[in-house]
This record gives sequence, C-alpha cells and structure tokens, in this order.
Amino acid sequence: MQLQTIGCVELNSVAVGIQVADAMLKAASVDLIMAKTTCPGRYLIVISGDTSAVTSSVESGCAIGSMMVIDYFIIPRVHGSVAAALQGVPDAHDIAALGVIEVYTCAGCIVAADAAAKAADVEVLDIRFAAGLAGKAFVILSGDVASVQAAVEAGVAGVGDSGPVLNHVVIPAPSKDLYKYII
Repeated sequence: MQLQTIGCVELNSVAVGIQVADAMLKAASVDLIMAKTTCPGRYLIVISGDTSAVTSSVESGCAIGSMMVIDYFIIPRVHGSVAAALQGVPDAHDIAALGVIEVYTCAGCIVAADAAAKAADVEVLDIRFAAGLAGKAFVILSGDVASVQAAVEAGVAGVGDSGPVLNHVVIPAPSKDLYKYII
C-alpha cells in the first residue's frame, strides 16, 4: 500500500481512543493503518488517504477526543521509508551509521521520522511505539554518518511542539551483532 498523506491522533484513554478511531473512520474516506493501545494506557490511531479526507478525519478525532488528545498530526507526502516502517517492512542491510531519536509521544516520533527522512539520504529502519517503553517511542535511521547526523538534527527540530525529544544519538559503524536486536 502506497501511503500519501497520513494522520494520527494519540490519546490518554483506551476507551475514548476506540471511540475516536470509529469516528475518524466514519468522518471521511480514509484507510486505517493502525489503531492500538500503547503504554501507559494510551491509544494510537494512524490513518491514510488523500489530504482533505485525512484532515477532516483528524479534526473529527481531535474534537471527539477533546481533553484526552495528547498529540496529533497530518503529514502530506509522507516519506516512503516512514510508510514502510509503519507497516513493519524494515530493510536491514549494511549499515554505515545508525541514528536513534527517542520522543515522549508516538505521534511526535512519526513526525521526527518524516522530518529526518526528508532532510537527508537516510532510511527509516524502524519506528517503535510505547509498548514496554513507559509511553516513549523511538525511530531508528540508517545511512552514511554525515547523512544520519543531518537527519537526526532535522528530526529533532521537526518534532517542534510534539514530543518532547528525550534523547538522540548517532552511532557510526554499529556492530552487526546488534542488528537482530534493534530491527
């Protein structure tokens, strides 16, 4: 599936999250990419479709979720490697450098991943959400050292008011033994 525009609403309630997911799907013609619980008791909804439908759906979700909404976004023309990582299709290969951006919200993490991928010649290998992470999320990027450094800086800056960014690192020449545990 080729994702063009994605939208996300992250809530502080599972019950309200399920209600919001239903409302978002009824508000416009969008595809549900993800609707799941995350730690600690949050609910994450990610949708895709044309920009106007995604915008309408996210606006509806935010209105219904009201005070339970902790973060949301709409990303037109989402980077292809972000879409692949969201769909669980990482492409591990020879990795010259790894970049990791750790963010407080799942929505902020996706925003960081897209900003990073659009800023430099890197690939988004994985995006992990909150399960067993005390509500945090992180993105793993790969590429040459300079590209990963530039991407991490752009990803951190791209988070803006989402987040906050908790930490970020660039690891040159990571051990191949590490690959199977992080991707």
